[in-house]
Amino acid sequence: MIKAVVGANWGDEGKGKITDMLAQEADIIVRFQGGANAGHTIVNDYGKFALHTLPSGVFYDHTTSVIGNGVALNIPVFFKEYNEVVERGVPAPKILISDRAQMVMPYHILFDQYEEERLAGKSFGSTKSGIAPFYSDKYAKIGFQVSELFDEKALKEKLIRVCETKNVLLEHLYHKPLLNPDEIFEELMEYKKMVAPYVCDVSLYLWNALKEGKEILLEGQLGSLKDPDHGIYPMVTSSSTLAAYGAIGAGVPPYEIKKIITVCKAYSSAVGAGAFVSEIFGEEADELRRRGGDGGEYGATTGRPRRMGWFDCVASKYGCRVQGTTDVAFTVLDVLGYLEEIPVCVGYEIDGEITTEFPTTALLEKAKPVLEVLPGWNCDIRGITKYEDLPENCRKYVEFVEEKIGFPITMISNGPGRNDIIYRNK
Repeated sequence: MIKAVVGANWGDEGKGKITDMLAQEADIIVRFQGGANAGHTIVNDYGKFALHTLPSGVFYDHTTSVIGNGVALNIPVFFKEYNEVVERGVPAPKILISDRAQMVMPYHILFDQYEEERLAGKSFGSTKSGIAPFYSDKYAKIGFQVSELFDEKALKEKLIRVCETKNVLLEHLYHKPLLNPDEIFEELMEYKKMVAPYVCDVSLYLWNALKEGKEILLEGQLGSLKDPDHGIYPMVTSSSTLAAYGAIGAGVPPYEIKKIITVCKAYSSAVGAGAFVSEIFGEEADELRRRGGDGGEYGATTGRPRRMGWFDCVASKYGCRVQGTTDVAFTVLDVLGYLEEIPVCVGYEIDGEITTEFPTTALLEKAKPVLEVLPGWNCDIRGITKYEDLPENCRKYVEFVEEKIGFPITMISNGPGRNDIIYRNK
């Protein structure tokens, strides 16, 4: 059976913790899209970790961690992360890398930096990890699959061809130094040494695992609203963040994905530019940011302060719908314990009309939040393990959100640790 863990909003919902927790029951954890441009923060018995490409199940010795074909694989970054985890006392994870995964090339990172520089004030707020140039090349069919490292002659020929077109842009658009295919080839030979022991036909491996009755967990990066088709385009990421893409990015049959656990924060936060209707500012935002997450709301990859907002029922209902949610994991509920009253965004006012459906970007830019204020519970709920032991106003908040989004909240996270979780039977 396959379960997917994905985000309902802009990313940073707490998927790492939920994946880490569900990995206890899983045999295989697969990253199916995205690259090292976003991180998952995990707190467990080994300490606090920010993972970027490694699947969040690497902390268990019974699991195999898989990099699917849909991932933008930055090989040196991946192995640096692998080594850091092992150096901190985690048993060496079992790793498999799809032979069809494509590599972030050294020049992808350069092009990402150059383009953000060129766009200046109109930039996309990229993390400059090479992700957009990587996926552009993948769909322009000039990307490099891991398997291509093992045919040196063909690799060299293709590299010369690709560098020719890249150098036209470097010379005439960016006015930057040209690429040397020989140097890049040498670098790729180093990559080959690193990945060779781990490369396999991941799709076949997962097919056989399913036939053996193994439990597989798909781990997505970012959330619904950063999806290039269904998100706040163009302020999105470059690969699909939806559970449906898990079938493609891992190479598994779509009908095998039986559970889609969509992670939703008890308030909103976002890194990067783009429409964010329930956003708050000033001291109100600063206080929520300081108290939020574990050690505050700052990007796991960039360290950038996250933009803060109240829970957005419109965006979350939509985010859960496009994911095909079966279960909602509601995270960081404990953070809201300091508030006497908690505003919730229940609708958008656009051109004088109120809607509860999430619109396209141009309309979204004009939307103003319609807020409903709920009474807070004004106490610390960490350490509570049963839903019925939560303060009444806290339960009312959860049930209000659940009714507005229309999907069952079956897990509630009330602290950063792996075991700070309340299961709620629906």
